[in-house]
Amino acid sequence: MRGERLPAPAGEAPPVRAPSARTATVVLVAAVTAYFVAVVHRTALGVAGVEAIDRFDLSATGLAMFSVTQLTVYAAMQIPAGRLLDRFGVRAMIVTGSLVMACGQLVLALATDVPAALVARVLIGGGDAAIFISVCRLVAEWFPPRRVPVLVQTTGLIGQAGQIASAIPVAWLLHRQGWTTTFGTLAALGLFAASLSAWKIRDRAPDATKAGAEAVAHDAFWPAVRESVRPAATRLGFWSHFVSPFSANVIALLWGVPFFVTAQHRTKAEASLLLTLLTLTAMTAGPVIGHLTSRHPLRRSWVVLTSSGATLAAWVLLLVHDTPRPMWQLAAFVVVIGVGGPVSLVGMDFARSSAPMRLLGTATGFVNSGGFISTITGVLAVGLVLQAVSPPGATTYSLDAYRLAFSVLLVPWVVGVVGVLRNRRRARAVLREAGTVVPTVRDVLRRRSSTDPGPGDPA
Repeated sequence: MRGERLPAPAGEAPPVRAPSARTATVVLVAAVTAYFVAVVHRTALGVAGVEAIDRFDLSATGLAMFSVTQLTVYAAMQIPAGRLLDRFGVRAMIVTGSLVMACGQLVLALATDVPAALVARVLIGGGDAAIFISVCRLVAEWFPPRRVPVLVQTTGLIGQAGQIASAIPVAWLLHRQGWTTTFGTLAALGLFAASLSAWKIRDRAPDATKAGAEAVAHDAFWPAVRESVRPAATRLGFWSHFVSPFSANVIALLWGVPFFVTAQHRTKAEASLLLTLLTLTAMTAGPVIGHLTSRHPLRRSWVVLTSSGATLAAWVLLLVHDTPRPMWQLAAFVVVIGVGGPVSLVGMDFARSSAPMRLLGTATGFVNSGGFISTITGVLAVGLVLQAVSPPGATTYSLDAYRLAFSVLLVPWVVGVVGVLRNRRRARAVLREAGTVVPTVRDVLRRRSSTDPGPGDPA
């Protein structure tokens, strides 16, 4: 249904108009550049796994802990970073986050032992926590609501390009110049991103931003957090972000390559091709999902539920067989789960349309933590099951072991889908009380064939 509108968050004044489209574009480009660099920082260690094992004398489990530590810090910092974003604004948070990540890369460049390397990963995860939610708020402040979903998806697409940058030029530099030069160069790149952000980014309507920051400064932390996450639509955003991306992340971050190589009997080149296809799928699907969300904002939860259902079907079709699958089925599998990454950003749009602007950073941080909580849970659960069902000391695992281990991902999937359904029902109830009619699916299908589309459901 077209032309649908959502009610503005209660107590919110109409947004101040941007000085010009050119100014808004310049600000956005600087912010997205900082996010691109942040994703390069976030994923660079993934191409340096062999070098990290040699440099720090790591086991495979120890290497995995580097990623888990970074993700845990990132997820834990989402709500605090959101509160700081509401207090200090977009520019301060992107500059600070970029500087903290640059410091982390510098520490990693010079580190020769595991404790120093873990400190570096903590810094990278902590600095990274502020970047994406800041860009989401910047887009909501500077651009009209109908353009926000597409621009947020475009930001995510550029972030995916940051993963490709890690896989190609960072890997090339690492093999040519070594560990210290590579991560030192990344630290310099982070300093460049911070400088560009300080130069070009500015908060929208400084007077209003200052007034909002002063209001936020007088709010106690937990009461403000409770207020920001109270709307059912914000909680719907959290569960949408929780259920959508973790399958792709579990494959991309840790378990994809060993599963494809040792259990599915694919070459390393074929495994890399599958992971590249996963990334390209997310990049391609992002603008499409953003367009759908923009054109049909009252149907956003259907996008989430459709993707979740397709992801479950893809896992079942993959794991029901006790023999390796042909390449075309593995490719279809990564395409289906790869769509979950951009679908998770629909959750950000729920936060934007339901949270008061002065608390938008906190609400966005809360929503953004969902997918990382489910990812950490999934990565660790798969590893624990693999160890439990395999012989002691095993370093490779059988297809049957992977089938059992990946089956445990059904638990966060069920939890996430139930969360989406419960909070969608509550969000619809809130809008019904405000006078928004919620038609049945049959009514919606009937109206599609008529000239008068009628009202849509709220989620």
